[in-house]
Amino acid sequence: MNNITCIAIDDEPMALIVIEQFCRRRGGICLTTYSEPQTGINEIRRTKPQLVFLDIQMSNISGLDIARDLQPSTCFIFTTAHAQYALEGFNLDAVDFLHKPFAYERFCRAVDKAARRIKSMSDCTPQHIVVKQEYADVSIPLHDILYVEALGNYVKIIRLSGGNVLTRTNMKTLMQMLPEEQFVRIHRSYIIPIRLATSFNRQYMWLKGLDKPLPIGQQFANAVNKTIGRSSFINNKKTHQL
Repeated sequence: MNNITCIAIDDEPMALIVIEQFCRRRGGICLTTYSEPQTGINEIRRTKPQLVFLDIQMSNISGLDIARDLQPSTCFIFTTAHAQYALEGFNLDAVDFLHKPFAYERFCRAVDKAARRIKSMSDCTPQHIVVKQEYADVSIPLHDILYVEALGNYVKIIRLSGGNVLTRTNMKTLMQMLPEEQFVRIHRSYIIPIRLATSFNRQYMWLKGLDKPLPIGQQFANAVNKTIGRSSFINNKKTHQL
């Protein structure tokens, strides 16, 4: 595996020195550090690193807020002296949570976990997505997705093969993970694979393999009509236009 591209953000320069020393000692990490959070955020957006180390309680911003804005493909590890944030950190799909002061061996275990996740994501072709269910990464083939449903702070991915995967994320983030030429959001609570659409009207969408129709939200109607209208359906069934 090539060097992991990495950014560390912490408003305490000494904390960044420790991370830098540990990264250099371990090897395989191309690290850039930022003690000014906004500068670090701008560089994350510009360079799209594979891994980000984030302090949580900084003077003018929370690392939790930064994590919420990261791309789904970006792994991140929290580094903080405040253990009370651990649960919220994991709920944001953090790879790990390093409680300061942390030892080199503990640091390496966290980076190894990140490396495995990065490799898993790179190994997955565009025919898969990788999501987190509880504390495990789950790889889901795109062809196995029947539909996606929002459930409060979670998203449920219903599988054609049976069962479902419940992951703590939001519909916007999940939609970014899915190929836009293969999936369309039809409602604030539903995403469907275009290839399974058989027909629709102003209010409902019918899918192959699903007995009941799914609702179409008014704000998504135009996108549904445009996307479905230019697609070829399973069994060549004709759609009802909105």
